[in-house]
Amino acid sequence: MRDFPHGVTGSQGSEFLQLTGVLVNQKEKSMIRFRLAIVTLAILISSAYAGTITGRVAGRTADSVVYVDTIPGNTFPAPTKHPVMDQKSLAFQPHIMVVQQGTTVDFLNSDSVSHNVFWTAIGGNKKLGHNLGTWPQGQTRSFKFDNPGAVPVLCNVHPEMSGFIVVSPTPYFAQTDSTGNYKIENVPDGSYTITAWHEGMKPTSQKVTVSGNAQADLTLGK
Repeated sequence: MRDFPHGVTGSQGSEFLQLTGVLVNQKEKSMIRFRLAIVTLAILISSAYAGTITGRVAGRTADSVVYVDTIPGNTFPAPTKHPVMDQKSLAFQPHIMVVQQGTTVDFLNSDSVSHNVFWTAIGGNKKLGHNLGTWPQGQTRSFKFDNPGAVPVLCNVHPEMSGFIVVSPTPYFAQTDSTGNYKIENVPDGSYTITAWHEGMKPTSQKVTVSGNAQADLTLGK
């Protein structure tokens, strides 16, 4: 039974309980509003100090990948969305996919023939080679890419098939358009190394400082 303050009984006790409940609810609502205000403020501050890196990749135009390289001391939560690399019309679609480190990629077979998926290395590290096996039409197999770098994706059933997954160590990346231009948005202010990659070319990197907006042009070499 609820104890009332000394001298409070009967109907006064009921009123006391109601008043107490109202005060508690008001306090909880105030705390919720306060927490929401803090979160909103943090988002606004983060947005105010986030910029955009734009530029052009020379040496090759379309289908180059540009990403902000590893940021010491920073880790990023793994994306929950699973991008799909399809095996359709005896080709990997898309031919080039860029994902954040920690992303799980679903490999779908849409062809009427069986397909295989394997890679010999990730970022040049042959110890990270892997074979997902072979499966028929309509089935999917998945793999979580926890290591950054370029992944040459192959099918041992159809040697003519090839594709690439570029695993970025940060969520800040983009693919170039048909003229080689790119845009990486929502990059926090700071100094970074950006890297450009293209199939069959030697990756190139350079330093960039973001303070609102930044321009960085890169040239790929053979």
